Amino acid sequence: MELRHLRYFVAVAEELNFTRAAARLHIGQPPLSMQIRDLEGEMGVRLFERTQRRVALTPAGKCFLDHARRILAGVGEAVAEAQRAARGESGELRVGFTSSLPFTDLLPDALHAYRRRYPAVRLQLREMFTPEQFGALARGELDVGFVRLQAGRAPDGIVLREVARNPLRVVVNAGHRLAAGGAVSIADLRDEDFISFPDDVGTDLPAVLRALCRQAGFEPRIVQTAREATTQIGLVAAGLGIALLPAPLETVRMARVRYLALSDAEAQFRLAVATAAGPVGPLLGGFLDVIEALAKAG
Repeated sequence: MELRHLRYFVAVAEELNFTRAAARLHIGQPPLSMQIRDLEGEMGVRLFERTQRRVALTPAGKCFLDHARRILAGVGEAVAEAQRAARGESGELRVGFTSSLPFTDLLPDALHAYRRRYPAVRLQLREMFTPEQFGALARGELDVGFVRLQAGRAPDGIVLREVARNPLRVVVNAGHRLAAGGAVSIADLRDEDFISFPDDVGTDLPAVLRALCRQAGFEPRIVQTAREATTQIGLVAAGLGIALLPAPLETVRMARVRYLALSDAEAQFRLAVATAAGPVGPLLGGFLDVIEALAKAG
């Protein structure tokens, strides 16, 4: 039994006339009659009662009509779904992002624009540090990631597309000696107590802090570590030290905290979209097109 047998049967069942059904199907009446006889022979049941005056469905034909319609509708939907997938309009896209990205316009704007263009695609979002995203991309567990880099490069097998730059900010207590001033340099922080991430947390901010301080001629005195940026901001508010964090986090407002710009040109991160090297499928391609359009517009 082939799909054409079902289509022929449904046409005859709906028209209850072989001549009209043949015209609808754009085939001759004798071949249509032969195909229906072949179908009945294969099934071992009569689907139609035929006389010179009329054609009527048998009880078996009525039962089979419901199933045939559902089968044809299911096949049509399967074809349409496959075509949508080929155009990148359906499926699931796994997206990674670093913790500060929701505080920027980039991630919300990208997700909003993508959902408007591809509403049928399911988005699986995962908050991950940059090195974790690289590993997940390499293992095929992630399709695309929003990563933050300073001077380093991506590992082999990872492709980066830079989309923006983020400066760093010095987070100080409102009563700090520098709080009322303008931009500061790393050299101005020589005698400060720093609050930072632990080295094993998965972000390169501790290494960035040390590199910037060493370029200024000193080693940072880290007196406290915290695994969450918002916790570090709270510790700054408590007067336990200062912190170096990406600028988007200055949207976190606390009464006793101030955010200061850095004058050092190196005190910034590159924001990039990371993917695994290799062919880009339609699903990922559609997402990258949205990012490219946002980058050009912004």
